Amino acid sequence: MKNLIKESVSSLEGYTPGEQPGSKNVIKLNTNENPYPPVPALSDGLSNFDISELRKYPNPVSSKLRNEIADYYNLEVDNVFIGNGSDEILALCTRAFVEDNGSVGYFEPSYSLYPVLTAIRDVEQRPVSLNENFTWVMPENFEASLFYLANPNAPTGMCFDKNQIIEFCGSFPGVVLIDEAYADFASYNCIDLLSKFDNVVICRTFSKSFSLAGIRLGYMLGNEKLISAMIAIKDSYNVNALTQELGYLAFKNIDYMKANVEKIKATRAVLSQELSQLGFEVCKSETNFVWTKSLKVPAKKLYEQLKAKGIFVRYFNDDLIKDYLRITVGTPEEIQRFLEELRVLLKT
Repeated sequence: MKNLIKESVSSLEGYTPGEQPGSKNVIKLNTNENPYPPVPALSDGLSNFDISELRKYPNPVSSKLRNEIADYYNLEVDNVFIGNGSDEILALCTRAFVEDNGSVGYFEPSYSLYPVLTAIRDVEQRPVSLNENFTWVMPENFEASLFYLANPNAPTGMCFDKNQIIEFCGSFPGVVLIDEAYADFASYNCIDLLSKFDNVVICRTFSKSFSLAGIRLGYMLGNEKLISAMIAIKDSYNVNALTQELGYLAFKNIDYMKANVEKIKATRAVLSQELSQLGFEVCKSETNFVWTKSLKVPAKKLYEQLKAKGIFVRYFNDDLIKDYLRITVGTPEEIQRFLEELRVLLKT
């Protein structure tokens, strides 16, 4: 069978998602899902959806949603691409902007899907290691066809210096994809860079701030020629009709999302402060999770002890970040329960 599979795929170590426990009697703080439900208007949208429309193919470019997003950002519709989750967008970029002899750059640590997508595309990987404090210095004369720049970064939750991002985008010869999956939780975003640089695209998702990880929906903003290239290579009908409608309703009611974001940010502040008081090193979070290191107990041990208590946080078995835990900001009640159990564990 090995001879039937592409060599680069046979040797591929795929992306490892966070655990999805079967029981509902757990506190799930490991996959950065929004703890609050999506806007109630979606229930009405589903109830009123004419199911006879499902016999037809969906709009191939998600026109209604695309126009809504373009209007919100004061862009033309040709500057917007809709994807089956932001992961599809990230994958399509490796096909649209990278030649077979090209390369893809990204930071380490960052979103662990980036090297997987590069390996699937079977092109050169050009990782750039972050400093110990998770800032970066780009190697001299660095080049690549495409660079994934997550801002805020994951799993650290930190934003990079914006002036440094601007300088990098202005000098980089390839396409810079700024992955803003968590931008709604951050103190700034890079939307304004679209008017400054033709080689910059910005990718966003409905999974985090909109509470819609289950429908797999994302969008990309950028120069119309880059967007056109994405449309040319996407699947014929890459986003289904129900997802398009739910995404449209969610974006139409964007104030509901923003209110949830403010609640999460308030809980994030409490979690960060409490962890600091418990002797944890806490990175400044600009996301819906906290990246933290215990100065007393190994991260893996804490992860396993919390899991035994029915509390799931994210531990990465990677030498670069094995001392850290990533903790999703849940509801105030979930975080209080987490902190109570953590205090007990730290005393044992």
